Amino acid sequence: MKSLSDKIKGLHLYAFGFLRKLYDMVLSWAHKKYSSTALFVLSFAESSFFPIPPDVLQIALSVSKPKKSFFYALISSIGSVLGGIFGYFIGLFLFDSVGNLIINALGYQAQFQSVGELYKSYAFLAILTAAFTPIPYKVFTIAAGFWQVGLLSLVAASVIGRSARFFLVALLIYFFGPRIKEFIDKYFNLLTAVFFALVIIGFIAVKYLI
Repeated sequence: MKSLSDKIKGLHLYAFGFLRKLYDMVLSWAHKKYSSTALFVLSFAESSFFPIPPDVLQIALSVSKPKKSFFYALISSIGSVLGGIFGYFIGLFLFDSVGNLIINALGYQAQFQSVGELYKSYAFLAILTAAFTPIPYKVFTIAAGFWQVGLLSLVAASVIGRSARFFLVALLIYFFGPRIKEFIDKYFNLLTAVFFALVIIGFIAVKYLI
């Protein structure tokens, strides 16, 4: 089984060919009058089948209007959680016809099997990790349906993890403005991984020391 770090996919690994074009297209939506709607749709789609994460558009919108950073974070969170539920039902009812096609098209076959193993003992924690970190969240939502993880666990972990991720971006941009964009672009994946590791260490400490 691959380690957690092996599964983490950076936002800027989408650097070549078709995915690069999709990335640039998503960024162009920041200048459209329907940008907020586009952010919701992107957040929804990314949780179930689309390869480009909503952080890309959320950051662009928040940098242009820092005072609306938390509004954009809310849109991303709601869209992502609902998209995760959609991904769950794809895995539960449509895996053979749709879910398997998505996993194969994105090249996540090995990760999908690894997630199935994780769900045997650590379903909530696994989903929470994927919801907050750059691990491909769609793999976990589809797998949750396929491996019949409780829907309530998926929703609860998604609400916590996705909200924490998107509101962290909003918080940074709200207080530091456009100058923080380059820092987020460069170090966001590392920051989320470190922050989540600290959260896990905190839970362990509480469990064994209190």
